[in-house]
Amino acid sequence: MKKLLIGALLALGSYNAHAQYENTKVKVGEPAPELAYQTPDGKEIKLSELSKNRIVLVDFWASWCGPCRRSNPGLVKLYKEHTEKKYIKEAKKGFTILSVSLDDNKDKWVAAIAKDSLTWDNHISDLGGWRSKAAETYGVQYIPQAFLVLNGKVLGKYNTAEESVADIKKLEKPGKGK
Repeated sequence: MKKLLIGALLALGSYNAHAQYENTKVKVGEPAPELAYQTPDGKEIKLSELSKNRIVLVDFWASWCGPCRRSNPGLVKLYKEHTEKKYIKEAKKGFTILSVSLDDNKDKWVAAIAKDSLTWDNHISDLGGWRSKAAETYGVQYIPQAFLVLNGKVLGKYNTAEESVADIKKLEKPGKGK
């Protein structure tokens, strides 16, 4: 009986731990909350403008996040494989990534972008660390975490950017590669 009770408590604890990490703030099918922050060069990027007629993978990460850095090679591969493809007419501008950093140190953020070969132009941060307004807006309590957006609408949310591949492929034009 004691073993059964301990097993039940462990199972419940495991369920609760998993449940606390589920992002419930942003919902698939609803409008994507606006993100408008500075690039390392000081240029402002707005998600609403970037996602107009374009599929945008919004990837939350940080230079100090081990799991984020380990997943960056997969993110680079995903970018290379999908930027040249043709997509449905609602996504005539194609695919891109918007990297949202939870860094609080600009130099470390910029160095990580270069070291990990994150070659796309869309990198933003308010340098607020875990107090980032972007993370608060999206209910991000762990990283990495990603959202797929098209024309201002959330199409998917993922624990890692690589989980979005199946949904991105669904938006490709049938029978068309590059």
